[in-house]
Amino acid sequence: MPVSADANLLSRLAGEARLHHTPCGSGRMAWRVWGRGEPLVLLHGATGFWGHWCRNIEPLAQSRELWIPDLPGWGDSDLPATEDHAGIVDPVALGLATLLGGNVPRDVVGFSTGGVMAAHLASRHPALVRRIVVIGSGGIGTPLAEMVLQPVWGTTGAAREAALRANLLAIMLHHPESADDLALAVQEQGIAHSRIKPRELVMPDHLVTALARCDTPLDAIWGAFDGPHPDPASQEQALRPYRPDMRFKVVPEAGHWCMYERPAAFNAALRELL
Repeated sequence: MPVSADANLLSRLAGEARLHHTPCGSGRMAWRVWGRGEPLVLLHGATGFWGHWCRNIEPLAQSRELWIPDLPGWGDSDLPATEDHAGIVDPVALGLATLLGGNVPRDVVGFSTGGVMAAHLASRHPALVRRIVVIGSGGIGTPLAEMVLQPVWGTTGAAREAALRANLLAIMLHHPESADDLALAVQEQGIAHSRIKPRELVMPDHLVTALARCDTPLDAIWGAFDGPHPDPASQEQALRPYRPDMRFKVVPEAGHWCMYERPAAFNAALRELL
């Protein structure tokens, strides 16, 4: 089933968002909000920004108020004071307390590196997090798969587009038709505004070490064909000792960026968990 690309979706969603800013390092952190209802916090992955959720915002905003920040050092948010877990999640905590009113626990969903940050947010600021849902997150002690990537820096035109599409299929997506123009636009914008290297923030076990320091409930969603963190059953087995009552859902026919590749199936899974 090919992904239906809407080249104008990013600009349209950006125009519809309610934009807020909170302190971050020596600058500020950008938050975008869609919908009405009970707040739901969505954290993007590495080399990303709020656009990682572009195919989920409109469906999920029908029943929840979506609070989607650009994490410190990515997207439109400035660099944190320190490029470590505390430096990234403490501005998130300040933003939540400021914008949503005090120490009220919220549901926090994190994609990939965002899942690691959700766990550290819960560990450092437990009063702010009611539950965590991680999506294809590393940092659970399982090895990162070997991925062959094409060089992008310094390339232009058709060569750059071909390299970006190849890398999307190596890391993020499973089906070739999923690497469409919208996915390419999200990837381009994410690369342009990424200033933090995520690997040391994730690998090998930075998610589960945070889980061990808190008792926040956790559930998980995985793409059946996740590239960086393959074999959902083995990932579930690694996570299960930390949260024996965890619910673990697999999105069929999807890679790492499962909420983009199969948005309807992902949205249904997330709604059931929430």
